[in-house]
Amino acid sequence: MPRIVQADATGVNAIFNEAHAKPTIITPFPAPLTNMIRLLPDLLINQIAAGEVIDRPAAALKELLENSLDAGATEISVQLDGGGIKLLRVRDNGKGIAKDELSLALMRHATSKIDSLEALQQVNSMGFRGEALASMAAVAQLTLTSRTANDEHAWEVSSIDGHLSAPLPARHGEGTSIELRELYFNTPARRKFLKSEATEFGYCEEAFKRIALSRPEVQLSLQHNGRTIWQLPADPTHLQRIAAILGAEFGSMAVGVSHSAANLSLHGLAALPAYSRNRNDAQYFFVNGRFVRDKVASHALRQAYQDILHHQRHAAFVLFLELPPEAVDVNVHPAKSEVRFREGQAVHQFIFHTLNKALATPETDTPQPERAPVFQPPVQQTMALGAAERQATYQVWEMAKQALRDETSSYSADAYPSTVRPDTSTLLSTEGVTEGQFLHDSVGRDLSRRDATVNVQPDLRDTLDGEHDIPPLGYALAQLAGVYILAQNAHGLVVVDMHAAHERVVYEQLKTSMDHEQLATQPLLIPVTFHADSIEVATVEAHQDALHTLGFEIAPLSPHTLAIRAMPVLLKPSQAEAAAREVLNELRQFGASRVMTERRNALLATLACHGAVRANRKLTLSEMNALLRDMEHTDRAEQCNHGRPTWRQISMVELDKLFMRGQ
Repeated sequence: MPRIVQADATGVNAIFNEAHAKPTIITPFPAPLTNMIRLLPDLLINQIAAGEVIDRPAAALKELLENSLDAGATEISVQLDGGGIKLLRVRDNGKGIAKDELSLALMRHATSKIDSLEALQQVNSMGFRGEALASMAAVAQLTLTSRTANDEHAWEVSSIDGHLSAPLPARHGEGTSIELRELYFNTPARRKFLKSEATEFGYCEEAFKRIALSRPEVQLSLQHNGRTIWQLPADPTHLQRIAAILGAEFGSMAVGVSHSAANLSLHGLAALPAYSRNRNDAQYFFVNGRFVRDKVASHALRQAYQDILHHQRHAAFVLFLELPPEAVDVNVHPAKSEVRFREGQAVHQFIFHTLNKALATPETDTPQPERAPVFQPPVQQTMALGAAERQATYQVWEMAKQALRDETSSYSADAYPSTVRPDTSTLLSTEGVTEGQFLHDSVGRDLSRRDATVNVQPDLRDTLDGEHDIPPLGYALAQLAGVYILAQNAHGLVVVDMHAAHERVVYEQLKTSMDHEQLATQPLLIPVTFHADSIEVATVEAHQDALHTLGFEIAPLSPHTLAIRAMPVLLKPSQAEAAAREVLNELRQFGASRVMTERRNALLATLACHGAVRANRKLTLSEMNALLRDMEHTDRAEQCNHGRPTWRQISMVELDKLFMRGQ
């Protein structure tokens, strides 16, 4: 049998030199262990803490900027060299640190922010742990210079490899400067894992922007390798600072968010889905001025964008949540990047509903920019649209061409571009038109019926010359390739994807009807029958209540045949079989309970896709205008259910450039 022994390096040869030795398997000798418990040196403790608190230059910059804000600074300047690895200097005009407290500031767990558990639970400051400066002093060559209002001059201390110097006089204005050189110079293993200079600077710049967004009233500047990157003047509002950092495009594509309830307040800007990005690099969420990445808030934000964001795209927003300090625990992570809410469910619902409402504002509820003076609205008729309380305007070019021509003869022909000059000169109105008289395109009804009484207005000049409320999406001109609707509004050309737009309209109507338990159904004169397997038949028999709630009446005719006798009025009979199969598939896979709760919107989105107008369907002008007006009164009409845009604006300036007009 082989003899197994333990040996160190010196004993290996002796074992093999034994002439009579049997074959031997050598195992490594374990390192000697000791049961002695000892205190770690302070320098080692700080170096260990630095691994969590100061993992890269950006983390050091964040901590220093937060200390400057806690000191009441109104001006902060940052200088970086080598991405912050070679040099990181932060200077502020805060209240400063007294001479006797300079060395104490670099000690572990020394802070002026809190002194009790009660103070920790109600902390308003950005920093409170007292670990950051001690960790930096342990892994970098640190110099701290500060002057208070009562000092005649500044005092300076330095720390290299844990050795702290005595305070020395220095030149400095009121405030504090902290300089870090050669980060991780004494821990080469960690320095080896730092990225390139450009990458580390990118992280530092991101940390700088987060602080700048949270405190617009503070003047900030950033230099890298002697070049000024950011110079941000103080501004009392968040809007100017947000526009400066995220750009004018974000501002033009964002909606304002502002709502308060109980002790919660959410405000800021949220970009529309058209501004969505491939990465989540434009998501800034602050809790009491502190940038955080919280799971509760992130889930609420994703849910608010769920119906309108395209696949694999990320939303963009800058949002500020304010709540009492005792309602949130910031003492969760050493880097203070995570928080815990005392009432997480309430905060989740507040964020979701506030943002969902802001993103769902219909087009007619948003302020419109100043209209171009060259645009003249075409002649129109007014009729009830959809529900009785809605009013909309419809373009009528094909009617009453000769009526009241003398009344409009005083207008110059140049007022209308030749391609959009209306053929009529009368304003027509239809009153008392019921919803039944105008059948939606989704169920094959003709929106161009004119059963109502037509009243001719005797004078149009007051309408055309005065202030006229031009709809945001304008008036339909034509249909392109059976897919797009071309319309003109006050700013130029509007191109609408009619299927995507109608899909959103039908989807929102289905959701509203389900929310109010008023999903209208229509009996089919001739039931639609289709072949079904035994599982589908069993599903119909087991889920009759759920099918009725969804607006379907389906009955088995035979072991392998189902008949659709009624379906939602918003869907087209031609798509009855496809819609019914989708519903049955959902009920079979997830059950009625999940379909009516967490899967409800996904199912309604699928049904809306089946019910929306298809490509190559020829629409009349009245049908096109009906769709435009429905879009203006529909929540989230800018995107379809899959997040694709439903319409685009092409301004007159862009069109003039295409044809080199005025050049």
